[in-house]
Amino acid sequence: MLIDQAIFKVGGKIFENRKNLISTISQLTSLYERNIIHKIVLIAGGGSYANFIRRLDQKFSIGDDISHWMAIYSMDLNGKKISRYFPRVKRTKNLEEIKKANKIFTIFLPYKFLRQNDILDHSWNISSDSIALYLAYKLNMKICFLIKNVDGIIDRNNKVIKELSSKEYIRLKNLGKLADFSSKEDSLKLSKPIDSYLPDLINKYQIDCVLLNGTSSNLRIMKYFKINNSQNKIYSKISHC
Repeated sequence: MLIDQAIFKVGGKIFENRKNLISTISQLTSLYERNIIHKIVLIAGGGSYANFIRRLDQKFSIGDDISHWMAIYSMDLNGKKISRYFPRVKRTKNLEEIKKANKIFTIFLPYKFLRQNDILDHSWNISSDSIALYLAYKLNMKICFLIKNVDGIIDRNNKVIKELSSKEYIRLKNLGKLADFSSKEDSLKLSKPIDSYLPDLINKYQIDCVLLNGTSSNLRIMKYFKINNSQNKIYSKISHC
């Protein structure tokens, strides 16, 4: 798997569980130190902070603009939290620093940059999934990884769909042929397994998106990059049309 640079969005179910976070960072560190990937950029999802903001918005109608920026600021807070656990992984707010580096492993805090480059809709249809892909575009990357606690896009028969286009994803979703990830605990979270705007951005920027399970019970990230036989990998890749 020849990928020189990539952005990895780390979901809340990963970084809010210490074992999952250690597993994810350890795998990415190994890929970086072995020069399998020369440029790794981490983006933290909004996690529980963003879910709390959703509930505030639903109860008090705080509005799309305030909700949008509070949720993005929560990504910064979570990025800082990850860097405290792993001080060797530096953090930055400077996208140009990442662009200029030949080799870098960093956590990007997106709030300042997105304030200055405010082109995404202020809506709950856009989560850190879409933000990660937009940042991949700004960094001239051809692929975006979403590290979550699910194996990928799963159909109603509980089988992982490894390869599909954004158009096919939308078709299957509209037909009700994908597994329902909603739960009482986080029924307000609309981004499972991905947010609804992501397929549009995949097509717009022509950047593929790969979902990988980052829980501590497996090494799915390492296996994706190191095993040549795709039959032994568990992932979902959504490609642009």
